[in-house]
Amino acid sequence: MPIAESRVVSGKPINNWLSIQHEVLRRIHAREWSPGELIPNEIDLAREFGCSRATVNRALQSLADTGLLERRRKMGTRVAVHPVGHATIKIPMIRQEIEERRQIYGYGLVTRELTQAPLSVRVALDAEDNARLLHVVAVHLGDGKPYVVEDRWINPDVAKDVLDADFSAISANEWLLRYTPFTRGSISFSAAGLTARQAELLESDSGEASLVLTRTTWDRSRAITTVKLTYAPGYKMHTDI
Repeated sequence: MPIAESRVVSGKPINNWLSIQHEVLRRIHAREWSPGELIPNEIDLAREFGCSRATVNRALQSLADTGLLERRRKMGTRVAVHPVGHATIKIPMIRQEIEERRQIYGYGLVTRELTQAPLSVRVALDAEDNARLLHVVAVHLGDGKPYVVEDRWINPDVAKDVLDADFSAISANEWLLRYTPFTRGSISFSAAGLTARQAELLESDSGEASLVLTRTTWDRSRAITTVKLTYAPGYKMHTDI
């Protein structure tokens, strides 16, 4: 049977196992393929991408080796519900988190700037000293009250098309979860007193105790973004284990 021409996504052809792996990751993290869902078989994917079945097999097996996919003979391939080696704390979409609390979601962009990052950020993202990174600060609200300040740095060399994103209309948190797949991440928690600027954005008092979550995500060996989420005083976190 003749092989169809290679499919093109975002201007790039999908015709080798790495590009197929990238597209599969994109679909997983964009929730086009949800956890536990059976994905199309190798024959159908090979036909869609215009490549050999062996190429698709290599891409899927590489993701199965990381725990993102579960493969069983004669039963197909599913998106893992609990990926092996991943933290049990999921990366939430802040909008959904607020809406799940039955609050009306609101969002406001504070600053967006392509600039040189401080040393701590360059180290976290393994960026060159002269690298220009995208710095985005925004406030997420629940029922009109400040919920969390998102202070984020993004490497535009890894997060493709991020410089074209309109962060006045969509948060960086939501945009990255939709369009930039990640393979691993690290999370740390701390308690800290609010700075004067944080207190202003959260409509609280300077020095008041707040939960701070710092998270960095990678696409294989390349760091995508690091973010500091400073929650309004009184915030309580809940997660399943």
